Amino acid sequence: MSNRLFQGVVHQMRDVVDRTIGIIDESGAVIACSDLGRIGEVRTNNLVSVFSSATPVVSDGCVYQSFGTHMHPEYAVFVEGEDATAHTYIGVLSVSLSSIKQFYDEKYDRGNFIKNIILDNILPGDIYLKSRELHFNNEASRVVLLIRLVEKSDVSVFDVVQNLFPDKSKDFVINISETDIALVKEVKSDVDGKDLEKLARSISDSLSSEFYTHSLVGIGTPVVGVKDLARSFKEAQVALEVGKVFDTEHNIVSYDHLGIARLIYQLPTTLCEMFLKEIFKVGSIETLDQETLFTIQRFFENNLNVSETSRKLFVHRNTLVYRLEKIKKLTGLDLREFDDAIVFKVALMVKKYLDANPIKY
Repeated sequence: MSNRLFQGVVHQMRDVVDRTIGIIDESGAVIACSDLGRIGEVRTNNLVSVFSSATPVVSDGCVYQSFGTHMHPEYAVFVEGEDATAHTYIGVLSVSLSSIKQFYDEKYDRGNFIKNIILDNILPGDIYLKSRELHFNNEASRVVLLIRLVEKSDVSVFDVVQNLFPDKSKDFVINISETDIALVKEVKSDVDGKDLEKLARSISDSLSSEFYTHSLVGIGTPVVGVKDLARSFKEAQVALEVGKVFDTEHNIVSYDHLGIARLIYQLPTTLCEMFLKEIFKVGSIETLDQETLFTIQRFFENNLNVSETSRKLFVHRNTLVYRLEKIKKLTGLDLREFDDAIVFKVALMVKKYLDANPIKY
């Protein structure tokens, strides 16, 4: 937001309001004032109360009212005096300045422009014109990472992530909801998937080790320019949802590494139910107990190798063969056969998908 714009508004109101009025930023510095000599002063008294309260705060002979983003007020207006007239002035000024800031952000703010793109709130034809107006580099590669909080935290995660990526000309940190924060990061054109996972890991580790906040991070695919950022954002959302169903052990999930899980996620549930009925006998998949399912999982992890699986499970080879024969009688599928193993693996994933009933984007 331009300090010159604020000063212009305050200057116009100087003759209407018979009090000293001004605006401070989050650090307490006066960035605009009807008394020009006070610009640059720093007011630290009750600063936390001013920016955390939704109602006017009286301090040092002035009335303060914060304004800006609903979840994160960035400025506060003040009026000299503590009487009813000062409270009336502060109410009118805060509403007016908040509306002016919103209009300015929608027209000129780069972060707001990026937010509108990833949330599909801007027409495709307007993206190119707006990006030129805001001097975006349309040759640069960017990727969207979606950070999701597992539980509510007293820490302002938005501020933490913003401090990790302070270059606001290249990287954009955007509040999506109470639990979701999107990071639009400019990357090299030949960026490797492992580098993106390291980046996501560093964010997650910072939140966990320093602020004890558990988070999940979904990684979209890199795109060139700004037009396709909405796709990268949706991929990051899908990565988190699919990971919640099929990859619950990891808190970093990349869209590129979803594999067959991504295909299953996109299938209609009616088609999935039909597939299970055709593959298994009625109720047969539900008859498999946890021990049997654990055995199957280890068998798949060891590439259908009976000897290696029995060694890892600490059971005799014949015991494992007996379990596999039991599964064959129940399901009609012999997991020692590659084709049957593929069908069974997909069927288990489909069943897991139907049980989870995830949100689709």
